[in-house]
Amino acid sequence: MVVRARSVDLSGDFVHNGPHETARAGYPVRMNLALETVLAKAGLRVTATEFLSLVEDAARRLAPPHPEPAAYFTPDQREALAEVGLDLAPRRETDADPRARAVAAQAVLRDSALTVGEVARRLSVDPSRIRHRIAAGRLVGWKERGGWRLPSWQFTDDAVLPGLELVLAALPGDQPHLVVAAFMTNPQEDLPIAGTPTSPRDWLLAGGDPRRVAALASMIGTPV
Repeated sequence: MVVRARSVDLSGDFVHNGPHETARAGYPVRMNLALETVLAKAGLRVTATEFLSLVEDAARRLAPPHPEPAAYFTPDQREALAEVGLDLAPRRETDADPRARAVAAQAVLRDSALTVGEVARRLSVDPSRIRHRIAAGRLVGWKERGGWRLPSWQFTDDAVLPGLELVLAALPGDQPHLVVAAFMTNPQEDLPIAGTPTSPRDWLLAGGDPRRVAALASMIGTPV
């Protein structure tokens, strides 16, 4: 993808360094513009610098990877796992960090979340109704900077996702919001539409039985 430079006022926002213009945050201007284009296409209301700050914050929140995966298992367990081909060797510096996708997903989840006021306007109700639904477990969210943030996957343009209350009632209460969001927005083999696996959110939007989603949701975090 080629991103052409826009006509913008760079005074105060960027410093110029010959052919390698650099943003104040230390990121190349072209990279910032490319990232802003991607964010805009995704419908995220955030600048490139703000998004990168979210990514950095999410990275700090995630625990560092364990350097010795084998340490989680007993010698007998390690032997059994090795026999079926599981590599328990320490992660090498050249290996891709599996946390990278989670960091990006966490940043997107936080930025796309809605405030109580935004949800109230979307549903055309008083904000107190939204807070009541949260207290009753009919909507999920987290407290941030003194206010509630509600994951956007729970809503359509002007309503609550069909069957949401049944699904939320079935969810284990100890699951992180990122895990729940991933479940609701990724295709599930047990929810096919026209033979193609679909996400629980899309299944519900298409009029699918919410009981099937609730049954799957109740198993989140359960060992297979």
